[in-house]
Amino acid sequence: MTITQLKYCIAVAEHRNFTTAAQHVHVTQPTLSMQIQKLEQELDLKIFDRTQKPIGLTAVGKKIIQQAHLIVAESDRIQDVIQQEKGLIGGSFKLGIIPTVMSSLLPLFLQTVLKVYPKLILEIEEMPTKQIIEHLEKGTLDAGIAATPLDYEHILEKPLYYEPFMVYVPKHSKLNIEKNITPDMLKTEQVLLLQDGHCFRNSALNICKIKHEIPLTFEIKSGSFETLVQLAEEGLGITLLPYLHARKLNEVQQRNLKSFEAPEPAREVSMVYHQRKLKLHIIEALHDKIRAIIRGAIVYEDIKIISPK
Repeated sequence: MTITQLKYCIAVAEHRNFTTAAQHVHVTQPTLSMQIQKLEQELDLKIFDRTQKPIGLTAVGKKIIQQAHLIVAESDRIQDVIQQEKGLIGGSFKLGIIPTVMSSLLPLFLQTVLKVYPKLILEIEEMPTKQIIEHLEKGTLDAGIAATPLDYEHILEKPLYYEPFMVYVPKHSKLNIEKNITPDMLKTEQVLLLQDGHCFRNSALNICKIKHEIPLTFEIKSGSFETLVQLAEEGLGITLLPYLHARKLNEVQQRNLKSFEAPEPAREVSMVYHQRKLKLHIIEALHDKIRAIIRGAIVYEDIKIISPK
């Protein structure tokens, strides 16, 4: 039994297809199939039920895959200890970023991080918070960037910044004459929200609804801020935007942005990772570098987000 064989089994269990699994572990399908077959022969049992479509796990196969995850994680930990001892910031690092942060934060830090850590191979994927947590639990992600706090027992958080909410109020709205907005003003407005599954939707609901006894009705749900802004301009309501995204609006649209009265509601955005702390030295290096870049942007580019102390 080898670590490589266990990794191949984990890939097949995840993708439920030998060809797809082989692509993800960067080997040919015959090589992967042969190694798994050798392992099954060595153990004298079947890990996979090949009669199922897609391929499934046998009863004992499920138990083996659970242990395989633990063994591979411990193997990775040994490699991690070696890298930390040598002070190496390099190799593959998989990072998941939530959609409402990806487009605004990534351009701020990516180029600098790649220059500072040329041996680091960043694999970045946009995904919702729930999927980030699932991948962290399975060990298929090294870290994520998400809105926090999260309520997951095994997930640790390191805050990167606090981002104020902005209100997009088109000209036709009676709120357009207001200098600043209070949450109380929103209870008579049609507020346009992101669809279910976006953490920003929950944050918006917290501002609009939890602060009031009168619940709001939200009839229009979209998957992008751009669509919400367009719908607002068409007279269908107002919407909430995270500050960094609001900065990307054109000059005309920015005239319709309103700030909340102090204390402004804001969301915490953090680096999140599993308590196993694999590749912790890389996580800490990335976290510190991104925070430093953000602090520089606050000072030199007048970006109005808050850096943790």
